[in-house]
Amino acid sequence: MESERLDYWSEWQVPVCALVLIIPTITAVVLIWKSKKTPLSVYDSWVSCWKFLNPIWILVYRALVVGIMTFLLCKTVINDGPSDFYFYTQWTFTLVLIYFVLATFVSAHGCWTCFKTTTSRNELGNGFLKRDLEGNESNLSSTESNKFWDLSKSQKIHHERKEMEKTAGFGGYLLQIIYQTSAGAAVLTDIVFWCLLVPFPASDNFKVDLITGCMHSLNLVFLLLDTTLNSRPFPYWFGLVYFVIWSCVYIVFQWVLHACGVLTWWPYAFLKLSTPWAPLWYLGMALVHIPCYSFYALVVKAKNSAFTKIFPNAFVGPL
Repeated sequence: MESERLDYWSEWQVPVCALVLIIPTITAVVLIWKSKKTPLSVYDSWVSCWKFLNPIWILVYRALVVGIMTFLLCKTVINDGPSDFYFYTQWTFTLVLIYFVLATFVSAHGCWTCFKTTTSRNELGNGFLKRDLEGNESNLSSTESNKFWDLSKSQKIHHERKEMEKTAGFGGYLLQIIYQTSAGAAVLTDIVFWCLLVPFPASDNFKVDLITGCMHSLNLVFLLLDTTLNSRPFPYWFGLVYFVIWSCVYIVFQWVLHACGVLTWWPYAFLKLSTPWAPLWYLGMALVHIPCYSFYALVVKAKNSAFTKIFPNAFVGPL
């Protein structure tokens, strides 16, 4: 058995597949190292892109998603055991869940700060939008009877403007990275499952039940709905490097398990190294990351472009 395992890893396609992993990983790390951090407002994580939508509704939505996804993840682990985490699906599903858990805490903190600091005329409930602030600032001296209110209002607007200029800390940037990685990974997971594994099952025991179907669809649906509500910027290309690293880490994880003899089967047939077609499979899976991430980036771009034209008075886009 030991010699067979050694022969398996000495096949010519193994170092070729390793290069397919190593080159994108090194490239991604270099790009991250040399990149300049994109400015991210402290409010990008919890303020809506819709003018009249109170941030508390985003909090409610995210908390509801956390409950549903936690139930689905616990259900599948109870049914199939911890071995479910050998699959990329569970990795991605857990990553999306982590995003919503962190986003829920950020929303809760933001709403608490909002309601604790606002006056009786609550302007923050509508989103701390710059457009509102600029419009309000131009109308401060409307009537003589409101001079006292206008003065306090002007001071408040100045304070809010300074608050909005604060950049997000480590937690805000971490949430942004998880968001971008989850977006690409969710698209990849669902496309591979519904377009490759379901039409061409690797075994006769493969079946799609309600839980499996939900885990391969709701992850992307929940992210798209959150994207529709939030004002978070989405760098159209740079997030791809985190997505690539995420997938490479998963494949290295699989290789380590097989090299140590923990696993004797591959969760996905296209990860097998024993076939001479392995390098083409690995190269194809590496290249498919580009359209998967591009799809989500185009969705965000279409959202900002279309909603600005369709709802000019309600949609304001990223802060």
